Amino acid sequence: MALSSTLQLTLLLGLCSLGSALRQIYLAGTFPIQGSDGWQGGQACLPAAQLALEDVNKHPDLLRGYHLNLAAKDDMCDSGLGAYALYELIYKAPQKLMILSGCSTVCTTLAEAASQWNLITVCYGASSPALSNRNRFPTLFRTHPSATVHNPTRVTMFKKYKWQRISVIQEAEEVFATTLDNLEQQAKAENIEIFNRQIFKDDPSAAIQNLKRQDARIIVGLFYQKPARKVLCEIYKKNMFGPKYVWFFIGWYEDDWFKRKSYLDEENIECTQEQMMMAAEGHFTTEALMWNHNSEEVTASGRTVSRFNDSLLSKLREDPRYAAMLSKNIMPEGYLEAPLAYDAVWAMAVALNATAGVLEARGMSLDDYNYDNKAVADIMQEQMESVKFLGISGSVAFSEETGDRMAWTKIEQLIDHKSDLYKRERQKHIFGKMCIQSFFVIEKSKPSFKFDNSVDEGKELIVWKSGKPPQDRTIILPDLQTVSPGLYLPLLGFSLLGIIIAICLLVFNNKFNYRRIIMYSHPSCNNLILMGIILCLLATIPLGMDIQWVSDPMFPALCAAPKWLLSLGFSLGYGAMFTKIWRVHRIATHTKTKGEDKIKYVGKKPLIHTQVVPWKLWSIVACLVGVDALFLSIWQIVDPQNKQIHKFDTYDSQNSGEDVKYEPQVWVCRSDYHNIWLGITYAYKGLLMILGLFLAYETRSVKVKQINDSRLVGMSIYNVAVLCIITAPVTLAIADKPNSTFAFVALANVFCCYLSMALVFVPKILFIIRHPGHDPREREDEDEKKKVEQENKLKLILKENEDLQKDIADKDYKIGLLRKHLTMRMEEAEREAKEKMARNGSCRLRGNSDLSRQESLRGITVLRGQVPGLGTTAESYL
Repeated sequence: MALSSTLQLTLLLGLCSLGSALRQIYLAGTFPIQGSDGWQGGQACLPAAQLALEDVNKHPDLLRGYHLNLAAKDDMCDSGLGAYALYELIYKAPQKLMILSGCSTVCTTLAEAASQWNLITVCYGASSPALSNRNRFPTLFRTHPSATVHNPTRVTMFKKYKWQRISVIQEAEEVFATTLDNLEQQAKAENIEIFNRQIFKDDPSAAIQNLKRQDARIIVGLFYQKPARKVLCEIYKKNMFGPKYVWFFIGWYEDDWFKRKSYLDEENIECTQEQMMMAAEGHFTTEALMWNHNSEEVTASGRTVSRFNDSLLSKLREDPRYAAMLSKNIMPEGYLEAPLAYDAVWAMAVALNATAGVLEARGMSLDDYNYDNKAVADIMQEQMESVKFLGISGSVAFSEETGDRMAWTKIEQLIDHKSDLYKRERQKHIFGKMCIQSFFVIEKSKPSFKFDNSVDEGKELIVWKSGKPPQDRTIILPDLQTVSPGLYLPLLGFSLLGIIIAICLLVFNNKFNYRRIIMYSHPSCNNLILMGIILCLLATIPLGMDIQWVSDPMFPALCAAPKWLLSLGFSLGYGAMFTKIWRVHRIATHTKTKGEDKIKYVGKKPLIHTQVVPWKLWSIVACLVGVDALFLSIWQIVDPQNKQIHKFDTYDSQNSGEDVKYEPQVWVCRSDYHNIWLGITYAYKGLLMILGLFLAYETRSVKVKQINDSRLVGMSIYNVAVLCIITAPVTLAIADKPNSTFAFVALANVFCCYLSMALVFVPKILFIIRHPGHDPREREDEDEKKKVEQENKLKLILKENEDLQKDIADKDYKIGLLRKHLTMRMEEAEREAKEKMARNGSCRLRGNSDLSRQESLRGITVLRGQVPGLGTTAESYL
């Protein structure tokens, strides 16, 4: 109805002008009025365009001899309807000189097609950055600045408040995609990061949830007014409003776009008016300056901004529908852009006026223009590019490269409308939004802020609920987890005390090394045990040191120190004890294989008497230390340890007013193949400890005189091995907990060291204290020496007796041989005698002579090894 009445009015004006013999020229216009989606700014822009037509036709110096008319259609901000309307307007008489269009989607279609008819298109409500493409839209101009004109303003504000991390949520439309691309380019040039881009089509809930999950704080929203209400409701649901968040919306929405109940009901918004107002509180809008800031300045049309506003409101009240809205203090959609529509018509009139002058000089007129006359169309375009005047929206001029309007932009902030102070400021700001503070940024190569001087003498009016600008992210402060001084200092004290005790025991061990109880415990091995204990206790110092005070160059040395101290200390201390117990086991095993003559039983316990060579004990310890030193050196050279930072889940600050979270961090010493090296170390040390346990168990009942503390050493091995076997895997499990790790390692270390010193040295100290001047066991040693001497003499006598017995046995053997030989000779002699007797009959005589020969042999002396009468040895004879 509104559009038809407008057309009637236009035709009426045309008929009236016929009577005055003015030539009629026409503009084609499309206005979004009755659509349901997108921007329906034609509601206020069409009346503004009609006002411009009235003023143009009344102006004495514009288009003399011509009457400018407007043929308008409703495109509902739909590109299809807009294209259909354009074809109707073009193909139906009369001839149209230029096209006037509104929203970006329609203007894109019309401008791209209009160049084919040599028509200039002027858009009053199109902000799409895509329209700046001169190759695609060669005949397009627009009084509405490109959406990218907001971006320098946004970037300048980001820089002003030092926001470096920006998030964007956009509706899936080309105009917003290109705007975002441009914003990202400009932000990148200023080292500002667009780190999060969220796109939605109909439902923004998932996009808002992603923004919250990624801790977005400074958020730019690019969407039309209807989706903006859905976004704002999701902002309330996700609690993404308040002093920690800053939202930037587009500024050409209606003033009450977020709280008008009819909109909320029609669109089924699930938030109440109060909730929407809470979520919208404090948000910023950026928009081109659509109203001249000086409301009393006379413009090129002869109107001031105030007079234009009054005339526009009067014209809107002529339509009953708009009159009802105004009675409720609700402005029709497009009210803010109305000056742009007015200035668009005025710019077209100025360009046509200049074109008419050029054509008149050539003997032509505007009547000579048609859709095929490119020469006249080029003249129109040249004159449009040269347009420059002061309009209702401010200074109007177009870029030759893009056809875009060069304009100022402004930032507005929605603040608490219940505050008396802001009510007072609102009264001073005539054309601003309700409860809005504004300041302006002029678009230049280097934008700068220019504050509104009409309010409180130009001071910055931005209100921050927390008293200061919010941060662009949650500040994550490192919370370095170090060993608590309350834990470190006591254990450090115990370690230092243990070192002092070990040094005292070294002095004691060397001072009384002549005493039997010390001498027979191998004081050199005891010294090695104490040196190992000192190294292990020294490891407590770097283990719990506050590493945040250690410089980076010194950190690798601090990393390596505990490893070297504990490894070498373990090899010295445990290695010396292991050597003793291994030697006892070897002696016991050797004695069993050789016999029981070296074992003396004291009660039921065996006491082994044998000699122990000290260098054999030292050599084993030296081998263990050498292996450790070589292994650690290879580790240090091939794969050195460096600082690694382990981070854990953040936790909120106890001060709710701080937008801060703390991130626990642990600095650890790690190499690239740390687990492999550690596994080798644990395997090697573990086998050594298991072997020590086995040897200690095997020799639990064996007592060796030359190693008189073997049982106490065995008990030390039990405790050290068991504690180390338990501690090693536990420390791996709690490696990221400094207090627990240090407490477990340091306590086990201190306990092992103290227990080893107590078991090995306390009995010796007590014995020497009880017998300070003379060791009663020394007298036993003298008796034992005498017994040993007697035993040695006895052994010599027994050995001589054994040799004699062997000689006697040898002689008896030889005598037996001789007797056997004699018996054989006698038998032979008897046989011969019998034979002779048989031959001679003198048997009796031979018998007597043989008997006398046998008796005569008793006095013969037989030489050793010879057969008498033959001169041969018995062995050769046999």
